[in-house]
Amino acid sequence: MKDHNNHVQGKVARAAFMAVCMLMAGVCHAESTAPATAVAKQNLTLVKSKITEFLETQTIGYPGKVSVHAGAIDPNMKLAQCSDVQVFLPAGSRAWGKTSVGVRCNAPSIWTIYVQATVNVTAQYLVAAAPLAQGQVVTSQDMLFESGDLTQLPAGVFTDQTQAIGRSVNISMPAGTVLRQEMLKISPVVQQGQTVMLTTIGKGFSVSAEGQAMGKANEGQIVQVKVASGQIVTGIARNGGQVEVNF
Repeated sequence: MKDHNNHVQGKVARAAFMAVCMLMAGVCHAESTAPATAVAKQNLTLVKSKITEFLETQTIGYPGKVSVHAGAIDPNMKLAQCSDVQVFLPAGSRAWGKTSVGVRCNAPSIWTIYVQATVNVTAQYLVAAAPLAQGQVVTSQDMLFESGDLTQLPAGVFTDQTQAIGRSVNISMPAGTVLRQEMLKISPVVQQGQTVMLTTIGKGFSVSAEGQAMGKANEGQIVQVKVASGQIVTGIARNGGQVEVNF
């Protein structure tokens, strides 16, 4: 009798155990029916390469030697893989010195990050070869070239002598001063009342005559000239008191 009772209790225990296992299995199965799919990560080395290529394109035409360096991207940043990485300059940024570059993806995932970058431009620039006095008209002898990173200098430096020759000094400066556009103003090539040489150029002919400038003008600006007959002629002011009229 005792053995029978033990047999019955064993069957009940096994049945209860199986019921619990089935219940637990059901729960486990319900949680694992939709396993998470691993999302492919964006190659950050590729992103840096895209930034470098973008900045190199943006700096085409810069003087001297240009070097570009994309800053580090946090390797812990989880960016979904993008088939079309787009690089751009945020508003207020430019490809010059320390700057910020934007990178975005529109599909299949949408994300945007900003990466620090550095653009260095090593080139020649002009400095005063000797002390320059206020009002002095600059000649090629008044300047000399030095070489350095233009991105570390103030804006508006001169990199070509022709940009500065003929301008007048706004304020006196010592030798070695880096010449900037705000320091040198454009001097008029024609002054009001000045006697100028008026050259009329047409197809197959050229005629020159003296006249009196009715106003002042910088190189390339329009100026009116009164000739001996009293007629007013309009022409383009040129260096050396020349006024050019084209037909």
